[in-house]
Amino acid sequence: MVTYMRKNIFSRILNPSKKNIFSLTKMSSSVSSTSENLIETEKIGNVFMIGINRPEHRNAVNPETAQELIKAFKQFEADKDSLVAVLHGKGGNFCAGFDLKALSQLDNTNFSLKDPNSSDEAPMGPSRMLFSKPVIGAISGYAVAGGMELALLCDIRIMEESAVMGVFCRRFGVPLIDGGTVRLPQLIGLSRAMDLILTGRPICGKEALEFGLANQLVATGTALGRACQLASNIAQFPQECMLTDRRSVYNSVYNSSSIKNALQFEYVEGIKVISTESIAGAQKFTSGIGKHGSFNLGKPSKL
Repeated sequence: MVTYMRKNIFSRILNPSKKNIFSLTKMSSSVSSTSENLIETEKIGNVFMIGINRPEHRNAVNPETAQELIKAFKQFEADKDSLVAVLHGKGGNFCAGFDLKALSQLDNTNFSLKDPNSSDEAPMGPSRMLFSKPVIGAISGYAVAGGMELALLCDIRIMEESAVMGVFCRRFGVPLIDGGTVRLPQLIGLSRAMDLILTGRPICGKEALEFGLANQLVATGTALGRACQLASNIAQFPQECMLTDRRSVYNSVYNSSSIKNALQFEYVEGIKVISTESIAGAQKFTSGIGKHGSFNLGKPSKL
């Protein structure tokens, strides 16, 4: 794993033009082809980029890559200045799932998986981890089988028009054991999840957007740039309030036993933010900042 710092292009992400978004994406994809690092990380301002770098295998994840992915996400979690992560694949594909060549070389005598109750390490790497900060997926090319499960791990998915998702492992008897059967129904509903899980069929950009599998659909070659732009925008918000709301959403969906318990959690966590960020935010608004729906929080809005 290797980490890069390129502060000189951060300003282009904060104030992007279409040209800048496109060139950032193309640059990040092409640089990877000569690197020997399975995972490349790059910090740009408050955005922590994690790139799967096995383009010759369509970024399929083998055990070594899975371990490097875990290291990268732990690095993101530990870095207080990294507020949002962007997960992407180098060389035109997000991730083609677990490396079936590596799987084919295993047998009952050398095959073992760690139980979720005892370890956060999953076959694809970080798919059992519960992140405390947002993760955005930049989906290009193939995001299938375990690669789709990694995409589901993200809070938001920016998908290119030509990208393809799907439970392609259905063809070979490889189960979804990286959160696919858990997260997919929560994201798109039981009926649509069953459609994709039982048939294994591909789902492309427009249909993925209609399903709610993709949050935004962008032109081919621009997902990474758009994801970085979105990440930098999210990083500018008051962080304690945003992270509190994010925790409450996940608690409501996965942990809460009733709506009453979910509402109680929301209240207990949210009330703490009033004194730390909300009052100061309200004072900014009364001074003219953010009025008329403006997201420019650096100066008062024009009346």
